[in-house]
Order: sequence, then structure tokens, then C-alpha cells
Amino acid sequence: MDFNRRTILGATAAAASISAVGVNAQTKPRPNILVILADDQGYSDWGCFGSEIPTPNIDALAAGGLSFTNFFVTPRCSPSRAALLTGTWPHQAGMGHLSQITIPGSQGIAGKLLDRVVTFAELLKEQGYFTAMAGKWHLGIESGTGPDIRGFDRSLASPQGRVYFPDQKGGQVSNQQIFLDGKQYDISDPAIGPGEWYSTDLFVDYSIKYVREARAQKKPFVLYLPFVAAHNPLMAPAEDIARFKGKYMAGWDVLREARFERQKKLGILAADQRLPPREPNTYNWEKLTPKQRDEFDTMMAVYAAIISHMDRAIGRLMAELKSLGLLDDTLVMLTSDNGANAETGPDGILTGDHPGDPTSSVAAGMEWSTLSNTPFRYFKHFAGEGGISNPLIVSWPRGIDRSLNGTHVKGMSHLVDVMATLLEVTGTQYPKTFKGHELIPLQGRSFASTFRGNALPPRQAPLYFEHEGHRAIRTEQWKLVQNWGQPWALYDVTTDRSETNDLVNVKPQQAFDMAAQWNSWAAATFVDPWSVAYNQRVFGRTQRRQNWGEDQTPKIPEAIDTVLKW
Repeated sequence: MDFNRRTILGATAAAASISAVGVNAQTKPRPNILVILADDQGYSDWGCFGSEIPTPNIDALAAGGLSFTNFFVTPRCSPSRAALLTGTWPHQAGMGHLSQITIPGSQGIAGKLLDRVVTFAELLKEQGYFTAMAGKWHLGIESGTGPDIRGFDRSLASPQGRVYFPDQKGGQVSNQQIFLDGKQYDISDPAIGPGEWYSTDLFVDYSIKYVREARAQKKPFVLYLPFVAAHNPLMAPAEDIARFKGKYMAGWDVLREARFERQKKLGILAADQRLPPREPNTYNWEKLTPKQRDEFDTMMAVYAAIISHMDRAIGRLMAELKSLGLLDDTLVMLTSDNGANAETGPDGILTGDHPGDPTSSVAAGMEWSTLSNTPFRYFKHFAGEGGISNPLIVSWPRGIDRSLNGTHVKGMSHLVDVMATLLEVTGTQYPKTFKGHELIPLQGRSFASTFRGNALPPRQAPLYFEHEGHRAIRTEQWKLVQNWGQPWALYDVTTDRSETNDLVNVKPQQAFDMAAQWNSWAAATFVDPWSVAYNQRVFGRTQRRQNWGEDQTPKIPEAIDTVLKW
């Protein structure tokens, strides 16, 4: 297959990554690899990044490794998973949207991983690794591209996530299905797990089982652990929720300021960083009734409970690795797939007699998502920093210089860099073809040099983003960003990463040049122009979505300080 200039784009960066692969790696034992992916959690949701939610196990990974503070993802679930697993841009992998979305004639929205890309599991399996995953797949298992097809020896895979309990009610049909080594089961089937399990624990149970299998086979392992925490509908054990009920009655503005100040004290943010106001269409906490405040407190209590429980589950897995004598030789990477989710608007969702249980429906909404994404603007779906920025925590006791433990990596990195990094540390070459299919070159670069204390050099090419017409191009200094149907905005991210001062009219040539770069990238990477017809196919309507990602009518308009209608 001839990709023409599509193949050429990024070849320079790919060559730089590939040339580094294997340097010194073959003389050292190959590490085990554990890649953990949270779901819809924001930049400030972990204690080591400013949160009030206790995450001692995540914090311990950060204290014993590196925290990447300038790390980027894509604005949505499936595209991020594709970029992470393949080291290519989402549309190149066929995942320009969710796995359940296909658009006839589109070259980049295929609803499944295409044969023009390869996963790190496929490559490392050929190098003798035991490969396994447990969690949310969302890369086309319904279309024949499940983890068992794309390189994983063992797998427990939820097709699209959104599953917490075996007796969970409502939602989509895919919530009620799960695949074990490629075979479909109902989530309530005892073959998946006995009794009343919670998916965060279930996925860790399977992960521990897989680690033990790898050890029994005397193979290094690659374990991919993509939690569903904290995707809507938000659910958690009642005792976890009770620990957080009442802790959010101070309101989102007070808690956001507190997270912001902690981020500065931790060195996550510069001392002169600006905190932008809440977005238009959000509620003023002081204008809500006591009953409304109590309801919003409950929503956030469920959300916090999910994150706290995930942290404990991660701690249990780390303890197991330590007890097996594997922890020191395991490279752990932890991040989230996109920013926090505001698509339920300013109201969120709170239904059910016992919010957070298997019969309820809870979503935290726009204001709490603003808290989660502190100090950034916008959310999941969008290319604003709040939609595309997440922490990356990397721990590897025998692979990272101990003098670096607890330090921050400020250089700009992205999910597409993970594949190149894993190939370097395992001494694996990225092929030109795989199973008879010509591959798109790697689009990322390895960040393994940071494990030895080296600063990341400026990227040779910008980072690019597109989802549902929201788009951005980002260099070390400049970011040009656009919401669908709105004008471009330009920010100097060295001084204004929170996107508060639009310079597009001050530096029009800079904006023009970056827009041209973005257009060239899009044309070369299978990114279709987002049209009203696309919007109709995906959302069932032609009208513009609002600044939270959907278009619900707010139920408490009297509590809104600033109204914005797109």
C-alpha cells in the first residue's frame, strides 16, 4: 500500500526515535511493562498534582519516579487509546472518533484499529513478552479488532467501558458485555467473577493473575490496565462514597483555588500562573439553594470515591509486584485518556435512591469538571488545555536514576511517544511492515533519556489535535486552538498555558502560519474536515454543541453569571 506523503509526514521524527531504539538496551535485562490508563480524570485529580482526594499510592509512584507536567493526550477515549497503543495519530490508526462511530468514505474514522498500524503488544509479543490487558478496550472489539487480535495473549476487555458492577442496570447494551480472551460473556456471568465485584478491583484481580502467569512462564510481561474509572455513569461502593459526602460543600470555586495553590507549592505550576474564571454557562455556587448544593456535593463525592478506590487498587497491584520480586524491574506508566468530562452540562446527572449504586445514574457535570481540570480551560471533547492535558507518572526503580525520584519533567510529551519509549527500553525495532501490511511510521519520540536526567529537547514538529471539529496545533511556545465553528485563538503557552490572553490579533502572521501547518498535517494524516453532515451522523442533529460538549438546556438559569450561546 502506498501512503505517498501521508507516510512521509513525521518520518524525520520517527527516524530519530527509531535510531535511538536499542542503544544500550540489549546489554541490560528487559523490564516488565505496566501501562495504567485512567478514564476521564482531569489534570488536578491526584494528590501529587494538587487534589484534595487522597491518592497515596499514586503519590508514592510519583515520589519514586518522574512526573511529566507538560504531557498531552487527545480529547477523547478511543483516539487516545489508539495513539497510546500504536504511536501514531488517531486518524492514522483509523480511530478519529469512538469505536462505535464510522463515517462512510472517511479514511480516518473507521471505528477500529486498521492494519496500517501495529500495537506495542504485537511488537513486544514477538520479542518474547507475555502480553495481557484488563479493562476498557474501546478500539473496535465489535468489529473484529479486540485485544486478542491485536497482540494480547490474555485479556479481559470491556468493549466501551462504563461498567462498574455485575448487576448494573440501564445504559447501552455494550455495558452489559465483556470479552474474556476474545469470548463474549454477560457481565453478570459467574465465569467473569464471583459475587458482587467492582470493576476496578476485578481488573486488578485479573492483572495479578496475568502477572503470575508470566512469572510461571519465565517471561517478562507487558500489562495494559485501562480502568473505566471515572467514566459516566459514576458508580462506587457505598462505603467509599460515604467517606466523601459533605466534603465538597465549600463549592467548586473555593476548592479550585485550593488546588491551584497546592499546584504552585508543589512546583507543578509557575508562581505567576493565572487561574482563569469558570467558563460561561456554569453555576455560581452562592446562587444555589441548600438542596442544590447538597446534590452537587453528592455528585462529586461519588467521583472522588471512584478515584480513591482506583488508587487503592493500584496500591494492591504494586504490593503484589513487590511480593513477587518484580517491582524493581517493572516500568510503570500512569496517565488518563483525556480531561474531565463536562458533556452533561452545568446540571450534571443525579438519579436513583442511592446515587452511585448499580441502579443509579450520576455524572459530575461542568463545574466539577472545571475543578478536575484546574488550572485549565475546557474539557473532554475540546482541544483546550483542559481537554488534552493530563499528568504522566513514570516509575522504574532499577531504570530511573534514583537522584531523580520525585522530580518533574517539564518538556512537552504526548501519548504517541509511549510506543517509541517502550521500544527503546526493550531494544525493539519498529518495522516497516507487519504481517504483510505496510505501516505508518512512528509519529512520536522516546522520552527514555529523561530516566537518566536528560532534559527533553524541543520537538522537531508540533503536536496536533482534532476531534469533532475542535482542533489545535502546539509548539513549545505557541498554541493555536479552535472550537468547531468558532475563530482561531493564539496563546503564548510559556506564560499563559491557561489560555487567558488571546494574541491572534497581535500576531496574525504567527496564527496564519500555524493554521497552514495544521491544514497540511490534517491532509496528510486522514483527518477529514468536520462538517454539519458529520455532526448530524454522530449526534443526530445539525446545531452547534455548546461549550460543555452537548446542548442541554440548563435547569437553573438564575444561577448562571455569564451566558454564552454558540
